[in-house]
Amino acid sequence: MGNRFICMSKKETKDNGSRSKRMNRSQRKLLAEEDFLHKQALSMALQQHQLSQRFDGSMSRRIGSTSSRRRNLSDPFSNGKQVPDFLENIKSKKIILIHGEGFGAWCWYKTIALLEEAGLVPIAFDLTGSGIDLRDSNTVLTLAEYSKPLIDYLQNLPEDEKVILVGHSSGGACLSYALEHFPQKISKAIFLCATMVADGQRPFDVFAEELGSAERFMEESKFLIYGNGKDQPPTGFMFEKEQMKGLYFNQSPTKDVALAMVSMRPIPLGPVMEKLSLTPEHYGIGRRFFIQTLDDRALSPDVQEKLVRENPPEGVFKIKSSDHCPFFSKPQSLHKILVEIAQIP
Repeated sequence: MGNRFICMSKKETKDNGSRSKRMNRSQRKLLAEEDFLHKQALSMALQQHQLSQRFDGSMSRRIGSTSSRRRNLSDPFSNGKQVPDFLENIKSKKIILIHGEGFGAWCWYKTIALLEEAGLVPIAFDLTGSGIDLRDSNTVLTLAEYSKPLIDYLQNLPEDEKVILVGHSSGGACLSYALEHFPQKISKAIFLCATMVADGQRPFDVFAEELGSAERFMEESKFLIYGNGKDQPPTGFMFEKEQMKGLYFNQSPTKDVALAMVSMRPIPLGPVMEKLSLTPEHYGIGRRFFIQTLDDRALSPDVQEKLVRENPPEGVFKIKSSDHCPFFSKPQSLHKILVEIAQIP
């Protein structure tokens, strides 16, 4: 009996050792993938810097796939996977990624890598006065000006081509604006914890629970920027770093938070204070989807539920344990949902 017990203990020890080795391998693999993604982000940042040196501020800039290149088997992120056959049935393979307030195209680097690996064509824009766009954000006064890189892109699309739009946070207002003006060129609009406002609403109104009413914010906020002087109306705002960390990045990896802290730019005030005019015959015919983030401190789950109730989309998806930036905190979950929505007939 004692010998049997000893043998079982040795077996258990061996099994535990095997499990430990498997866990270590899994952890090493995750670390390798994360390291690969961060190297790609650095490469992307360098590429943006080179572009900013080469072109003037009027040039809208895009980050994304411009070739049919596929990663080889030595890439730690690819795992030797082939492009799935089901993607052949997706008519709109171009996915346009629109960042939220203060962010830029840089924030999508993980999503871009994952979508490219799946065989889709992601394109990320710097909105006017954002990312490496050289225009002073204090001079961006309207939603039309702010959305111009997206609108220019849609205007130049061939008549028979459609794209999928993804908008994060206040970037949802740009999606709504685009749906109103180019419904025929947008196959699906995906609002990622975004300002999916109704007709006559301001993007800022969505954040009123966290920041207070627009009127109170304009009178009292210490985050306001007066680009034209203190005697003139405010032109933008920007949160302090610690407040940004608490609002946006409560579940994000420290490396991504560090990237954001050196990359975030002031937010133009005019576009988020502008009331949208949305009509049933244009905006109303668009196919809208909403992705909720369930550990979000900038746009609480309750507020997101309210947005969905008051302006119902075609479908609602949820990401558990995600902060306001799922492209950092839950990139795989976000990727799976984007691919799932892309497949919906």
